[in-house]
Amino acid sequence: MKQVHFKDGKTAPVNNIYCIGRNYAEHISELGNVPTGEPVVFLKPTTALNTNDTMRLPDFSDDIHHEVELVLYIGCDVADDDMPNLDCITGFGIGLDLTARDIQSQLKAKGLPWTLAKGFPDAAWLSVLQAGTPPQISQLSLTVNGEQRQHDNTGSMLFDIEFLLRFLHSRFRLRQGDLIYTGTPKGVGRLHTGDALIATLNNDSYTLQVI
Repeated sequence: MKQVHFKDGKTAPVNNIYCIGRNYAEHISELGNVPTGEPVVFLKPTTALNTNDTMRLPDFSDDIHHEVELVLYIGCDVADDDMPNLDCITGFGIGLDLTARDIQSQLKAKGLPWTLAKGFPDAAWLSVLQAGTPPQISQLSLTVNGEQRQHDNTGSMLFDIEFLLRFLHSRFRLRQGDLIYTGTPKGVGRLHTGDALIATLNNDSYTLQVI
């Protein structure tokens, strides 16, 4: 069973991995998409989760893109008839939602689900988690080989954390161990074998090597 790791050395199990698309206006524009009026939700299998400091790119695509995101950990079951609030978040960190952009474009053109472009091994990288709930506004950034690719803060999200919690619970029911990737800002780009990445959330930075 996949687990997440906390700064204090504790671990916790992973249940579902929910991902939010099109949650930053400038990212919507850079990909030529349009706002949807409600969150775009897709799932990644737990086999996609990677908590190491290295990652491998799949061999079926030559256009893997990075998408840096604030990630939330749900630490308790939410009763079916309850309205979740920030108290159900017991950990947070920074993650990368990797996307096979060429495969995704083909799937979108056919009106098909994105799973093949989003669910491969290492497609959901996640840092060590900090216990508790994230600050009201978190800064997140990503550099690749020393070049800053992405930088924004969660105040730019179209759907804030509390809205996402309520929306996901109303559609799926949140349970202990669920991870929520909350969406990426503009600046997504292609990765290559050998790239050195630094993902930063507020004052915490994490290094990652593509091998």
